[in-house]
Amino acid sequence: MPHWVQRVLDWFDPPAAQAGTAAAPQPAPPPPAAAPQAPVPPRSRRIAAPAAEPLDTLLSPAVFRHPQASREVLLGGARVAYQLQRARRRSIGFTVGPEGLSVRAPGWVTLAAVDAALQEKAGWILRKLGEADERRRRQASAHIRWADGAQLPYLGEPLTVVLDPAQQRSGRGGALAHGEGGRRELHIGLPSGAAPAQIRDAVQAWLMREARRRFTERLDHFAPLLGVRWNSLRLSSAQTRWGSARSDGAIRLNWRLLHYRQAIIDYVVVHELSHLRVMDHSPRFWDTVARVVPDYAELRNQLRDEPAPQWE
Repeated sequence: MPHWVQRVLDWFDPPAAQAGTAAAPQPAPPPPAAAPQAPVPPRSRRIAAPAAEPLDTLLSPAVFRHPQASREVLLGGARVAYQLQRARRRSIGFTVGPEGLSVRAPGWVTLAAVDAALQEKAGWILRKLGEADERRRRQASAHIRWADGAQLPYLGEPLTVVLDPAQQRSGRGGALAHGEGGRRELHIGLPSGAAPAQIRDAVQAWLMREARRRFTERLDHFAPLLGVRWNSLRLSSAQTRWGSARSDGAIRLNWRLLHYRQAIIDYVVVHELSHLRVMDHSPRFWDTVARVVPDYAELRNQLRDEPAPQWE
């Protein structure tokens, strides 16, 4: 493989794992003698305007399509429509995210070279696309139904929402309690007839207050261990990013992290604080993370593989 091809694995851009290479796709069986032979579709072509019928009914049984796709390629029997961007960089970069495959390539690299790089890494690309598709299915099944008795994960354990007008009179907005069988409950100050949007907004407001309190505690705990100082914390609602850090000590963390157990939250906190020492994802950065969270790789994989529930 040319030395200028690289790949990106997840939201945090960790060092890439060794990729596999798929075998070349087998040719389709010939049509019956009586029928005229259909032309073999090209392996890579620029995408035209949408056809009258969906792409997956006309081409391959396996179809992965990026919403901003500008090209498509046949990889190991699957049709992959990907986003191609030209960038001022030295190498071809592959990113498989929630939307699909994105490719960033220098302007001097030919389309044929881009397609050749995709073919060489077909195994890795298809594996990552399959994992992303499975993650979307699991996320869809984790949809929260906003009503009295709704369940959502909190610190890695189930939490049941209980509509409790008494909480409204107390002015606290919500409170944790233990119900039957020791189940954890969140009592929200709303009447039994509250609309789903009201329930969702009240739960989110409580979670965001909890997120600021817990994140502040963990930032204060880990910053001295890393020898850094953080200056501000902002909460994020991003769909595909768990945190960020700026060199001036500004930290941004996604409040949805409260769905995960404390160890995973701590990993993200340490990840962002480590950027105050090393602002890239070089080996020196990961060595910094590992000094405080030795099992960061396992926690990172769990964060990637366990989707947070959808909020609608």
